[in-house]
Amino acid sequence: MKSLLARTKLYIVLLLAALTVVIWGLVLGSSPVSRDRTAVRTVIVQGSSARSIATTLQEHGLIRSPFVFVLTCTISGHSARLKPGVYELNRAMSTPEIIKRLVEGKTLESWVTIPEGETLREIADILQKKRLAEPDAFLALTIDSSYRLTRTTFVYGRNLEGYLFPDTYLVERGEGADAIVRMMLDTFRRKVVEPNRAEIRRVSRQKFGLGDDDFELGLHKLLIVASLIEREAKVPGDRPKISAVIWNRLAKGMKLEIDATVSYTLGESRANKANLTYADLASASPYNTYAHAGLPVAPICNPGLASIKAALEPAPIDSLYYVAKPDGSHVFTKTLEQHNAAKQAIKDGKL
Repeated sequence: MKSLLARTKLYIVLLLAALTVVIWGLVLGSSPVSRDRTAVRTVIVQGSSARSIATTLQEHGLIRSPFVFVLTCTISGHSARLKPGVYELNRAMSTPEIIKRLVEGKTLESWVTIPEGETLREIADILQKKRLAEPDAFLALTIDSSYRLTRTTFVYGRNLEGYLFPDTYLVERGEGADAIVRMMLDTFRRKVVEPNRAEIRRVSRQKFGLGDDDFELGLHKLLIVASLIEREAKVPGDRPKISAVIWNRLAKGMKLEIDATVSYTLGESRANKANLTYADLASASPYNTYAHAGLPVAPICNPGLASIKAALEPAPIDSLYYVAKPDGSHVFTKTLEQHNAAKQAIKDGKL
């Protein structure tokens, strides 16, 4: 009996000793690396996990133990709340202090993602939510850009809808709308204009009869087509086919009759209107492709590279119509009779 009691006491002592070592290890692992308060600029990439952030912090000499950092995040429930961006941290900060700073998101620069197909209004909403720009200032600049920006001679007119390239940007807080617009236009130049200049000229010449001196106008018209594709296509494989239908109808002088153009209003529109009325279809808006033949007067969103490529390289089909299925894909047909049959088949659940 005494032997059992002695063993039990020994186990308790060992357990307490082990617990003390663990606690001491956590305390030591959470403590500041040094007393040095020199700012260390640290970039936390968007989509980083707590583990990868711990690695980054260790590489910058900001934490003692990646394990303790990850464990502290897990125990506190902060693992999924660490915000990306550019931070000024220092080696005199403890692990809990660094975690608190990352959760609060007090960044010098912030990552912001602009998805494909967003309108100027939707981009303004995103920037407002990220506290990077006032929406009124952003819209005032992009709806009527009253000056020519450096290296943006490719912009046709003053409306920048269509030219703000969808991408993920690292934006310094306090820069404001002007700097963000410049950044997006510069990205458009690098990713769209420069690598595709010859192809844009070819399509402008073949489709619109424009010469080399009319590059800006040709690009503008191409962006209109790409914006229609972007707002209509829900399935990536449909983009070249929708492009083909648009070009085919334009070649035949047919009205495009694209739903996404009907309810679009510059500086106001967000998502496509779900249910159109006869009054909508009769709207006198210059964007309404039911009321007016040819292309709308300007892009209706900011298309991504895939839709721009689709506008440049339509599918080799002679379809003139398409109708959406419940899964978002489309049925493409050549004649109105086939189109009406496809609509009925979808309504009957056969497609």
